[in-house]
Amino acid sequence: MFEIFKIGFISVKFTDILDIILISFIFFKLYNTIKGTIAAQIFYGLLIVLFLSFIAQVANFKATGWLLKLISDIWVIAFIILFQPEIRRLLVLVGRSPLLRFFIKTDQHNIAEIIADTAFELAQNQHGALIVIVKSVGIRGIVETGEIINSRVTKNLLRSIFYPRSPLHDGAVIINNGIIEAARCTLPLSSVTQIDGIPLGMRHRAGLGISEQADVICVIVSEETASISIAENGKLIRGLSKESLKNYLLKNFSQRKHKREVN
Repeated sequence: MFEIFKIGFISVKFTDILDIILISFIFFKLYNTIKGTIAAQIFYGLLIVLFLSFIAQVANFKATGWLLKLISDIWVIAFIILFQPEIRRLLVLVGRSPLLRFFIKTDQHNIAEIIADTAFELAQNQHGALIVIVKSVGIRGIVETGEIINSRVTKNLLRSIFYPRSPLHDGAVIINNGIIEAARCTLPLSSVTQIDGIPLGMRHRAGLGISEQADVICVIVSEETASISIAENGKLIRGLSKESLKNYLLKNFSQRKHKREVN
């Protein structure tokens, strides 16, 4: 690779600049992850040791460089042990990267089953729920009205959110790419107040309203009638069973996958 410039006896190539940018990005992300924790103080110490080790190598201080290298090697093991929670959190953030999601497909069958099972259990207990599943473009404005969660979809988490005594139960949950982005979100109300002569409650009007304005599927569980409904493209489908809800979601997920492959 060709040389870009030279500082004294140090030759700087394009790959060197790329390497520095990559390392800087990694340290920046790591710092943001552990910022405000006790581990941050240890992180500063590690940076100082690495900097001194680099200076020793440049100045050709063999004894000092050997000692610092020895400390750095031991520190790698200590780093993994001490930063275990922070490393796990960083890997979770990487796993949620949109770039990674492009290569790793979400288990849509599992998500459909979780949502269907949860909706059925909530209906059995007459606990109301609003679950918005984003189909294509995200609804960031709606997400920002609620409490950010950013956790994978699980039945226990959904049940906990919509438990009547939970502070998050009043509002909608937003699910995007298998991740619960937020809870207690405020949805726009539809101007439609009744369908086929049957009045719509606030929960159904909210579910219908978001389906009119965004490309989403909204699962609605009524606490009054213990019924399960779906709102999509401004239309409401009532009286779904657990199996019919699961099949509806699976069919929609497979259609979206087919469209992506065609495009």
